Amino acid sequence: MNGNFPRHDGTIGQLPKDAKGKFSYNFMNTDAIWGGFWNLTQLWALSYPTHYSDFVHTQLEIYKERGWFGDGIANSNFVSGVGTNFVGLAISGAYQAGIRDYDLNLAYEAVMGNELGYQNRLVGSGKMDTKSFITKGYVPFLDADKTDSTGSHFSGSHTLEYSYSAFAAAQFAKRLGKTTDYQKMIQLSDGWKNIFDSGLKLVHPKKEDGTFISKFDPLEAWRGFQEGNATQYTFYVPQNPKSLISEIGEKTFNVRLNEIFETSRKNAFGGGKTIDAFAGIQSLYNHGNQPNLHISWLFNYSSAPWLTQKWTRAICDEFYGTESIHGYGYGQDEDQGQLGSWYVMSSLGLFDVKGLTDFRPTIQLGSPVFDQSVITLGNGKLLTIKAENNSNENVFVQSASWNGKVLNQAWLYRDLLMQGGTLILKMGNKPNKNWGVKVPPPSVQ
Repeated sequence: MNGNFPRHDGTIGQLPKDAKGKFSYNFMNTDAIWGGFWNLTQLWALSYPTHYSDFVHTQLEIYKERGWFGDGIANSNFVSGVGTNFVGLAISGAYQAGIRDYDLNLAYEAVMGNELGYQNRLVGSGKMDTKSFITKGYVPFLDADKTDSTGSHFSGSHTLEYSYSAFAAAQFAKRLGKTTDYQKMIQLSDGWKNIFDSGLKLVHPKKEDGTFISKFDPLEAWRGFQEGNATQYTFYVPQNPKSLISEIGEKTFNVRLNEIFETSRKNAFGGGKTIDAFAGIQSLYNHGNQPNLHISWLFNYSSAPWLTQKWTRAICDEFYGTESIHGYGYGQDEDQGQLGSWYVMSSLGLFDVKGLTDFRPTIQLGSPVFDQSVITLGNGKLLTIKAENNSNENVFVQSASWNGKVLNQAWLYRDLLMQGGTLILKMGNKPNKNWGVKVPPPSVQ
């Protein structure tokens, strides 16, 4: 590339160069980063931090040119996205993962503006209903298929998404010692509670007057929920799984989610063996689309880590394949490597439900597909993961050690993992229901 890119006013911009005259990063065209925090950014942060840095620099250049992040970007222009915007969350995650080679003050300004700004917000930046979320604590449902300052037809999913991204901004603020901003954003991160129906134990879109919408079908897609339904989106509280589990009840949570996977397994964990990006959006679970990609990891937070081991391994083995028809999964809403990146992380037995947004991110542990993996981390150190006695049947962790010390929990702080070393998981064909239960991953930091 020559480093030139078109500005919105028709003039030509130039990417920044370093002291030697080389371009300091690669300008990155991106689809919406919608769901990318459960696959792409985790893989980038693990072994390809320059990719993540390129993403951040690209988005900050867009922000400098437009005053807003873009929902989707092509040649610096706003292009079709999903109507929301997770760029701020992804940048917050980059900072928490130690990727900080950019103008920090600019990044923070842009992240907060993305969460709170609504005056003169440009079409193409997404989140056109930001005002309603900030003022009411949830996005009101609109019957019409539109999104504006008063609400959205996708009000349920937007409320959940904005709650999550508010949490990411809160943790960013906390890291920078901005207490007032932290308190405001952490309060907004509880917005999902405003649409939680305690009777149904489901998220349920509300109208502007605060009442739940009528004629509610938990499996109906596109009404209140973008590319999904209420059953799927109820689990979309990655910023505080413990609170969601408490609202539902731990036993009910585990039974319901396990039954969802038992049923969805019969249909290839989504919409069946069909090449259709939207085939599974009316199913109980849909691995072929981004909103569901963290759900199988939630059992680590609900005192049943063996179910995370069982279902993440089953998805790796059965949803994905080697033949061309579904090389990176059935459904094929791949979105720039997201389904493939999920497989890479989960097949290693590593994942973060929070998308690296915590004040001190953790990595939760699952069931590695491979007997041994050696990963060159982004800092040049080596991480070795050994699954002893591993097989197609032996998918359950019996015990674990980290650098020679007994590990009794199904997670590690990410900064410790990134120091390199050896993780050993001893596997068996029956769950060890005592391992990984006593100390769940931190839910709120």
